[in-house]
Amino acid sequence: MRKHQITQKLVTAVTVSMLCVALVFATSLFFGNKEATYAEMAPKQQLQSLSEAFRDVAKKVSPAVVYVSVEQTVKGQQVPEQFRDFFGDDFMRRFFGIPDQQREYKQRGLGSGFIVSKDGYILTNNHVVEKADKVKVTLADKREFNAKVIGTDPKTDVAVIKIEGDNFPVAPLGDSSKLEVGDWAIAIGTPFGLAQTVTAGIISAEGRANIGIVDYEDFIQTDAAINPGNSGGPLVNIDGEVIGINTAIVGQSGGYQGIGFAIPINMAKNIMDSLMTKGKVVRGWLGVVIQNISPEIAKGFGLKETTGSLVGDVLKGGPAEKAGIERGDVIISFDGKPIDNTNTLRNLVAQTEVGKKVPVVVIRNNKEKTIEVTIGEQEAGMQAKVGGQTPEAETKSGITVQELTPEIAKELGYGDDKGVVISDVDQGSVAAEVGLRRGDLIKEVNRQIVKSLADYNKAMASVGEKESFLLLIRRGDNTLYVVVNAG
Repeated sequence: MRKHQITQKLVTAVTVSMLCVALVFATSLFFGNKEATYAEMAPKQQLQSLSEAFRDVAKKVSPAVVYVSVEQTVKGQQVPEQFRDFFGDDFMRRFFGIPDQQREYKQRGLGSGFIVSKDGYILTNNHVVEKADKVKVTLADKREFNAKVIGTDPKTDVAVIKIEGDNFPVAPLGDSSKLEVGDWAIAIGTPFGLAQTVTAGIISAEGRANIGIVDYEDFIQTDAAINPGNSGGPLVNIDGEVIGINTAIVGQSGGYQGIGFAIPINMAKNIMDSLMTKGKVVRGWLGVVIQNISPEIAKGFGLKETTGSLVGDVLKGGPAEKAGIERGDVIISFDGKPIDNTNTLRNLVAQTEVGKKVPVVVIRNNKEKTIEVTIGEQEAGMQAKVGGQTPEAETKSGITVQELTPEIAKELGYGDDKGVVISDVDQGSVAAEVGLRRGDLIKEVNRQIVKSLADYNKAMASVGEKESFLLLIRRGDNTLYVVVNAG
């Protein structure tokens, strides 16, 4: 009986094993044939699938994309004084066609926008509607509405306008923090007045800043075709969700050259919510003057990396001073988020809720320190800033300095501050190249405090002829660090 059971189990095991082998063989054969078929059909299937995806996005979002036309009343251009005195106003206006300065005329513009709520709220660019006397919105179904400007924010180029009605089509908003370079990007708008134009490309880059378009820059870069008139329209992902507001293009021709910029929708949502609920943009404020860390500055501070944001000055009475942040600290983390540069920090602070307690990690004397800061509110007009000779004058690397006398301090607005003042900067010198100016007050040399010309000379004596040195200077009401590369 036992032998029979063992034999039976063995036969069963062998049978199961054979079935498994057969199943594996059949599966591999099946999938092998499937792969061959897929390889044969893939190009057409993939193109058809992509075409259907673009088609679905256009159908989903286009009904919520609007054409924005604006009208502004302006006065005629004034004849330049030097020509007016010689030729007279009437001659110049007739000859060159310059409008009468007293005559008003209508100036028209166009742009795009997209509806974000069923009751008619629309996101667009500030530069599309700013200073407009009339704003008219045309929907995809040709309906026209007069729009009211709810609020604008020139610092990010975001504006919210509204049309009266209900049950409008809405563009779904996505999450721009989930974007990755290489993702599909689809732009919809009204380039050159051609409504409901759809173009496609990819996300070329993220976090573009220092372009000089607005104060707070964190642009998405795309190669989807964006032209004049696209401004304010949506940049959409392959799921039909708005990821940005098309804002600007780079190109000498004024048209598409493969580089366009869009405001991330997460930033725009914060601005929109603030404008709709508070009637203004409320931004967080840290109360520091910050600057990027160059390799030279990193060397001067003994830092291993150039990431982070250097505190060049701490504003009196601000949140940073109250919390204990000091000049010379390097901020490497804010509210748990790493800080790559000053732009990252400025945007994070601005988007932080006023009154929130935030952990700020700094490097001070080569040691990390966590400081809890209660974020203040940025007041209107406030923004983060980055930024006759005496006989004793000395020259180094193109700068001439002198004692800060009470008279000079009063003239330059330095009060009771101490240091030596730059009285001259040689044109074409290293000092001129790094931006030092006449009237700058040198307060430190290589982290050594300078209160007099003697202090300055002593500190500079230790600097070799071809060595770089770190200066802390005061310019106006703020201070910043500058590295002079003497070599």
